[in-house]
Amino acid sequence: MLISDALLALVALLAATWLRLGCVQLPDGLLPEQGVKVCAIFVLVELFSSYLMEVYTLARGVRKREIFVTCLQAGCAAFALLSVVYYLDPSVMLGRGVLFFALVIFVLFQFAWHATYGSEARRSRFAHRVLILGTGEVASQLGGLLTSQSGSFTLVGYLECCGGEIGPAPSEPDPGPAGAQLISKEGDLLETARSNKATMVVVALAERRGVLPLQEMMRCKLNGVEVVDASTFYEIVQGKLMLEQMTPSSIIFSSGYHRTRLIDACKRCFDLLLSVAMLLLSAPFFPLIALAIKLDSPGPLFFRQVRVGKGEKSFVLYKFRSMRQDAERNGAVWAVKNDTRVTSVGRFLRNSRIDEIPQLYNVLKGDMSFIGPRPERPEFVAGLQRDIYYYSKRHTIKPGLTGWAQVRYPYGATVEDTVEKLRYDLYYIKNISLRLDMMIIFETMKVVLFGRGR
Repeated sequence: MLISDALLALVALLAATWLRLGCVQLPDGLLPEQGVKVCAIFVLVELFSSYLMEVYTLARGVRKREIFVTCLQAGCAAFALLSVVYYLDPSVMLGRGVLFFALVIFVLFQFAWHATYGSEARRSRFAHRVLILGTGEVASQLGGLLTSQSGSFTLVGYLECCGGEIGPAPSEPDPGPAGAQLISKEGDLLETARSNKATMVVVALAERRGVLPLQEMMRCKLNGVEVVDASTFYEIVQGKLMLEQMTPSSIIFSSGYHRTRLIDACKRCFDLLLSVAMLLLSAPFFPLIALAIKLDSPGPLFFRQVRVGKGEKSFVLYKFRSMRQDAERNGAVWAVKNDTRVTSVGRFLRNSRIDEIPQLYNVLKGDMSFIGPRPERPEFVAGLQRDIYYYSKRHTIKPGLTGWAQVRYPYGATVEDTVEKLRYDLYYIKNISLRLDMMIIFETMKVVLFGRGR
């Protein structure tokens, strides 16, 4: 999708130049190498704006009108971003006529391409065709994930396994998940996978001892058909861990959960540079924020609270105060959505995430990282560790100003919500990398712009 839209953006720019100037040529004063830079900036900004407005994550079966509106929003965002770029570097500026035509043409091209072929149809050509080995509850759960969302995987069907053999059991067979397509046996597992054009076999058996067809699975693996277990596949599709299937050995022998000194050093440098830059950019607005908080309600400017950090060590977290001064006169309680204790100015500070800015000081001190699990209060941690297995593992890294759970899961303040966020936090700890950090930064930008998550 990125490649096709990049080509469309380039064609739109060339077409706009031809419409405005009567031929495809560089504007006066631009050298050939500058022309390449101008084109590259236009294409990259268009792609980033499309990503920001979620053109590439449109829901299954979305109407063409919604596709057009989303593409139009991406075009408007591209205009705003290009205006900033041209202000900072006038040497790469496109003429207003060329820019206008290019944006309009690209929006029309992008809409026509996405509406005609559809992101779901294009994905299906490159999607993994998944054959699920098993017909029980876990198999049904994985199949439901595949059929309820468009993505990089297509469900082929379910294959029953018993006693190390592929095919129906001697006794009455399990009917399998409701509405499921049960695949009939055609030779061994490899032949069955090939006859159904499956590129991946997912092992979703509740009991594996004496049941797994190891030799047949090995043949699949050595002949280009990928074989993964249920928890690994769940992690790939959902971007979180299946806690119910986790065991201590799955952590000990996993290739994940490993951080090198280089990654730690890079993260610390990234934290310092980004926190200093954001503090300098936001500093001029501090007097206005302080005045608004003081005029809205009596009390201190900053809110200080003890939180649990890396290694379960406590530290003092700083925020701009967004609640009444007596918000916890009856003791510590969970914050909830639309909390009545939040002041009028505090509601704006929370929705815009401005109240989080003082935590950049915690990042500078080293109490927090820019990206990591959100730090929780000691009063709640003790109970959560008792009720939720593996909860303490989220304290093996520094807590973060933003994190994978914050950009993937909406606001919640219950034990069930904490379990769901733990799935995402442990996924981040397992797969921590600079690439994942950059993805979280981009997703955080969308959360701030659209007011999602927490």
